[in-house]
Amino acid sequence: MDNLQRVRERIREIAGRRHNVKFSEIEWVFSQLKSNGFPNARSRNNGHQTIFSVAGQRFGVCTHNPGSKQIKACYVDAFLQVMIELELYEE
Repeated sequence: MDNLQRVRERIREIAGRRHNVKFSEIEWVFSQLKSNGFPNARSRNNGHQTIFSVAGQRFGVCTHNPGSKQIKACYVDAFLQVMIELELYEE
């Protein structure tokens, strides 16, 4: 199976359970994009959130939600919007 196809499947899986997504899952997708040659893929953490940037598209994920490993659905939605722009996910 193509590595990019695995990434697409993971994105589709994440979209199917927007309210139960861990930050590590978003990080995994992002690291796969970096290794697959997406231009200017980088991230930066400021203690409260991590800003991801890939191919001129940006999204942030709040990382200081105490007591919960899941991230809020609004951050997953922002992630999915960028994946749509990169043509890695279709609604």
